[in-house]
Parts: sequence; structure tokens; C-alpha cells
Amino acid sequence: MVGSSHEALHRIFQHDSELLSKTFRTLGLALPTPDVVSVISGDVTEIRPLERRIDTLLRCDTADGQAYLVLVEAQRSCDSDKPYSWMYYLAYLADRYKLPVLLLVVCQDRRVAQWASQPFKRGAGSWAALTLRALVVGPHNVPAVVDEEEARRDVLLTVFSVLTHANDEDVDAILGALASALKTMEDEDKAFDLAELTLVGVDGTPAGAIWRQMMALDTSFYRSSFSRQLRAEGVSASVLRVLDKRRVTLTDEQRAHIEGCIDREQLDEWLDRAVTATNASEVFDAD
Repeated sequence: MVGSSHEALHRIFQHDSELLSKTFRTLGLALPTPDVVSVISGDVTEIRPLERRIDTLLRCDTADGQAYLVLVEAQRSCDSDKPYSWMYYLAYLADRYKLPVLLLVVCQDRRVAQWASQPFKRGAGSWAALTLRALVVGPHNVPAVVDEEEARRDVLLTVFSVLTHANDEDVDAILGALASALKTMEDEDKAFDLAELTLVGVDGTPAGAIWRQMMALDTSFYRSSFSRQLRAEGVSASVLRVLDKRRVTLTDEQRAHIEGCIDREQLDEWLDRAVTATNASEVFDAD
């Protein structure tokens, strides 16, 4: 499962090859429609001891034999150093694969999207030896999918809509459409995966709190690992609160162990012991 909101923003393109074509159409780009989209290694490290990794690198092969690469980068802030990395990536990949390369930047913030959309010029004096232009998608050009029927027709695009509009005030309308669409999917495992991808992708944004509450209250999603995590978080918080009230000192490792546990039976045991514990050993030693 995706481990951070940054990961979710670019790895969503690994879920469905059609999302890339839809993104190109959203941007109004007349690019060859890929017939096959393959994920390839994003490791662009050279022999020198400097590790460089692309977020997601896709190879697009069309039915008429054309091929090109799409470098997908998630960008959550304006970073003056980033254009140098992007220029390196594009030059390295073009040289290595001898194929056209596009840079697709995914943003959740309009200000960051505007920054990433500018042409980045690097050179000496007035001479720009290198000019970088990225394809940028974000809340400024990805449609806000709020219609439930539209969301059912294209669930993945709705997930992408949530990810890019995660900071919008009216994101709850998109989340409502997505929740409705997920419950109608025949493939329940895929629905749970997309629900979790959404959760991770909007973590730390206004949409994150809303989505957590929606999924925690909806019993149709109780099978998913993140809903188990949500229910466990309440018990782990209770364990820590009881121990704090009883002035039981915990190490950072012990506290993290409790916070990270999603085993409900184990948490219930710790809670029972915490009620009478006078030290951490009385909580953990029996395990």
C-alpha cells in the first residue's frame, strides 16, 4: 500500500493506463494515445554516489508503433532546486532510452501549480541553454467530479479529482460522489484499495479529516485495512490516556508501539492492564 500522500499523487497513474490519456485530454494535448502503458524503473542514479529517483516513470507504446516516456512527479511546494533535478531526469532518460520524454507534474495547490507551469530557463546571462516546460495538473484544470453518476462511470478519475482538490473548501462534494461510486463497484477489493489510496493521498489536508470520518462511519468499508486502523486508533489513544493519567512512564519506542498497533485484541489487553498498571512492565511483560 502507498505509504504517503506524496506517493499517492503520482502512483495513481500506475493503477489504470487510461488515466494518462484522460489527463492529456484535460490539458488539451494532441499526444499519441497510448495503447500500452508500462511502469519502468525510475532509478536514474549514475555511478557517482548521488542517488536520484523519479516518482513514477511510464513508457507509453501506441498501436502504430510509437513510444514515449512520461515522468510523473508529485509536487507539494515551490522548490527552487527542483527544476535542476527535472532537467537532469529528462536529459538522462532521453539519452538512456532514445525516446521522447514528457514531464507531468501533479499538484494539490494552485500556487504550486502556477509555479510549476512556468518555463524554467537555465544558462548564463541572457542565454538560456536549457528551457524546461512541464505539463501541470492540479485543482486549476482537473474537473471537480461531484455528480454521482459521473463518478460511477469513472471512479479512478474521481479519485484523482479528490487528490488534486484536497485543499478546496467544497471537496466534501467530490468525496460524497466518490463514496457513492465505490460502494457500487463489483470488485470490492479494488474499491477498498482506491479508498485507501484516497485516504493516504489526502492525509494532512481538509479532505483527509472528512474522508476518515466518512469511511469510519460507513460499515460497508469495515473490511478494509484502513478502516480497521481507524477503529484501532481510538483504542490506542485510550490506552495512552489511561497510562498518562496513572503517571506510567513510556519510552518513545513503547509509545510508538501502542500507536502503531491495529490488533484490536492486543489493544484491549493493554487497556485492561493499563487500568491497574504502575509501570510499563506490567503492561508489556505479559506479551
